[in-house]
Amino acid sequence: MPPTDPNRVVIFDTTLRDGEQSPGCSMNPGEKMELALALADLGVDVIEAGFPIASPGDFESVRAIAQKVQGPVICGLARCNPADIDRAGEAVKDAARGRIHVFLATSAIHREFKLKMTREQIVARAVDGVKRARDLCADIEFSPEDAARTELDFLTEVVEKAIEAGATTLNIPDTVGYATPQHYASVIRHLKQTVRGVDNVVLSVHCHDDLGLAVANSLSALMEGARQVECTINGIGERAGNTALEEVVMALKTRQDFYGLTTGVNTRLLYPLSRKLSHVTGMAVQRNKAIVGQNAFAHEAGIHQDGMLKERSTYEIMRPEDVGIARTELVLGKHSGRHALKQRVTDLGYHLTDEQLNRLFDEFKKLADKKKEVYDADIEALAENQLQFDAGNTWTLIGFTSTAGTGSQTSAAVSLRHADGTVHRDASVGNGPIDALFKAIDRVTGLPVKVVDYRVRSVTQDMDALGEAQVEIEHRGRRSKARAVSVDVVEASALAYLEVINRVASRQVRDRLKPTDAVPPEVVPAAT
Repeated sequence: MPPTDPNRVVIFDTTLRDGEQSPGCSMNPGEKMELALALADLGVDVIEAGFPIASPGDFESVRAIAQKVQGPVICGLARCNPADIDRAGEAVKDAARGRIHVFLATSAIHREFKLKMTREQIVARAVDGVKRARDLCADIEFSPEDAARTELDFLTEVVEKAIEAGATTLNIPDTVGYATPQHYASVIRHLKQTVRGVDNVVLSVHCHDDLGLAVANSLSALMEGARQVECTINGIGERAGNTALEEVVMALKTRQDFYGLTTGVNTRLLYPLSRKLSHVTGMAVQRNKAIVGQNAFAHEAGIHQDGMLKERSTYEIMRPEDVGIARTELVLGKHSGRHALKQRVTDLGYHLTDEQLNRLFDEFKKLADKKKEVYDADIEALAENQLQFDAGNTWTLIGFTSTAGTGSQTSAAVSLRHADGTVHRDASVGNGPIDALFKAIDRVTGLPVKVVDYRVRSVTQDMDALGEAQVEIEHRGRRSKARAVSVDVVEASALAYLEVINRVASRQVRDRLKPTDAVPPEVVPAAT
């Protein structure tokens, strides 16, 4: 019987049956049970738990789910023959609410090449199958397989006879994803208008995504009066998959103003269940997957981030919390703007001046050009750099080169800008690229210091992580320490070493040492 509320859509989940048929997505009985319980928590109306005749394991899984899972109707699939139907009936007999789903192909191509049966034979077998199933179970669903490619006059005849035989749900499958929204809607409209008894059954839709139209086709059918959607979590299923449950449910919820339809799904469990299924099957969800993909509520473009910070609805039509995602993510990358960066820096507890923030933004852009994603730890390191930065620095790094290799002498060349605007260059050799670089800096600055500690570490975990260098030096009995970050640990080392050099130079000025102590000797540019 149709739902008492004409605007209520029945969610028929076939993740454990059609979804499991997806290559690489098979599940053991324990995994099926775990997902069935999660689907019941989600609030789906029907769980198609499997194809009992397919294997002893599938039979036992369906039977176990029928015995244990409370709430949804538990359904078993059967071809239109006695052995399949009897096996399905045995599997669901212990369910508080069981269903047998009987299917038989009806399209001309299936009749000729697969079944080798006439129209009359198809009708007779469909009627016999539904009647046999009805003797075992009160809730019977009938599907004319490949309905979207079946002649309308014959489709009308078959489904009308199935209703007369006792079917309570009539499913119209687009088995190979051939339909378009307009085409599929016209099929549903035709059946609603011509099939006797159609108002006494639930009209259902089952669409595949071969042309990427499964969700659109399902929604178009709902507009024509269908009231059950057969779907799977993450859209898994044969070939390109099935209608994605999360997409249909959230389309109806988000555009309730347009569709005027509701479901009984607890949408806050959509994302956790998506992750659970991905873990069980090993099939990752694509990053840009609607509703549950990693990028579904992530924003990197500066214009979008600015709008989001001012008013979330500028670029989000759903709340991430409504699908079980903790919060919107403003992904910091090369497309991000100042507003998003400033907000993230503030959220991380840093209070930078406008000048510091401007410098931080420049460094952030350079880093974002080298990394796909910039993490909070990267931002913290950059912010710390700005807090250490002295606008009156004597020396600024312009660039450097270093060479190293087995059997060859290690060398480094460096180019520095002095506070007076002049550029100085020099080079040196050393016992490794860092030693050579430090010695080259010493030659330019004229402030040789003793390195007492040097460390490098990875700021984040990924392969393109920022490297942090920490240098501690001693000069005239006093120690100074500094650190710097870069995706290049050699560059980070140079920046950290130069920072302590600048601190020594600043201290000399403060101590009123001779000006020549803080001014470098004339140097001859080294050949590079």
